[in-house]
Amino acid sequence: MADRIVLNPISYHGHGAIENIVPELKARGFKKVFLTSDADLVKFGVTAKVTDLLDKAAFPYTVYSDIKPNPTIENVKGGVEAFKASGADCMIALGGGSSMDTAKAIGIIINNPEFADVRSLEGVAPTKKHAVFTIAVPTTAGTAAEVTINYVITDVEKKRKFVCVDVNDIPEIAVVDPDMMATMPKGLTAATGMDALTHAIEGYITKGHCAISDMFHLEAIRLISANLRGAVANTPDGREGMALGQYIAGMGFSNVGLGIVHSMAHGLSALYDTPHGVACAILLPVGLDYNKSVSGKRYRAIGKAMCVKGIDSMTDEEAADATIAEVRKLSADVGIPANLHGILKEEDIQFLSESAYADACRPGNPRETSVEEIKELYRSQL
Repeated sequence: MADRIVLNPISYHGHGAIENIVPELKARGFKKVFLTSDADLVKFGVTAKVTDLLDKAAFPYTVYSDIKPNPTIENVKGGVEAFKASGADCMIALGGGSSMDTAKAIGIIINNPEFADVRSLEGVAPTKKHAVFTIAVPTTAGTAAEVTINYVITDVEKKRKFVCVDVNDIPEIAVVDPDMMATMPKGLTAATGMDALTHAIEGYITKGHCAISDMFHLEAIRLISANLRGAVANTPDGREGMALGQYIAGMGFSNVGLGIVHSMAHGLSALYDTPHGVACAILLPVGLDYNKSVSGKRYRAIGKAMCVKGIDSMTDEEAADATIAEVRKLSADVGIPANLHGILKEEDIQFLSESAYADACRPGNPRETSVEEIKELYRSQL
């Protein structure tokens, strides 16, 4: 069976990368931008770094910022109507995963109106046309939504998140500029960074991994583990290393899938509004320990990428345990809670476990699982 790899046609990386946005739009003859961002990025002047470039070039735009941290069906519906009213012919998705996921859904629905019911996009929807032309500009180093064929929407009514997988949603251009991430607070930097590490590690051990994705994921693990502490301290090198590392992780997992860490984390965000990166960081060691019996031999390479001392002389079991310990240490060093105390409620575990089992990420897990086993994993974090 052939391995499929889907990536952005064009991506820009490095300081000042946003200077390429207007030239790319003009070269394609676009006339007006619909820019998705969130209210905080607008409030604190981050969005202005891009809108100032548009203003300087006298390039018309409309800003849509009615987007929650875990974007909802209503956020998408509102965005679709706002896009139609704006007269725009292209999009800029500026922000973290929330802004970019919202933009993906909007862009897909605009060009595939038969999927106006947002829930109909869950899973692998058979859309026929590519989304509205989009330039994605991440302001967090974590989700890699700018390079993935995935997006996640929250169904508030049903208290769940659903994952959409569609090659037609990938942005045509990714602009990964570490300067756009410099104002991220420490907590957000830590959470999104651990989300990126979870992408890389789960992507490395997922059932669908291949030689190309392995290459991406191991390099992403190396970059993230070497630079996350610096990024949290807001060092230029740390920011630049994380910007690249999270993107490379996205190049991998978008094409091969994830596992139960993400499927379990999605429910926590939907039910409690827990930051996705925090949920992933807490559950990553739990998932690694659970999957050790099936994928433990692959943990040595993860540990080597994380520079675990003496790992070459360890047995497979020792190497696996040392790797999990290193993941826990990195998470603790950047201030992530050690467990779900104060977040998870016993009475919600059945619902969360059923949701996690039904989640689109769960089938990629290397070890076969069940609702009952997922319940025990949640309970271990009470």
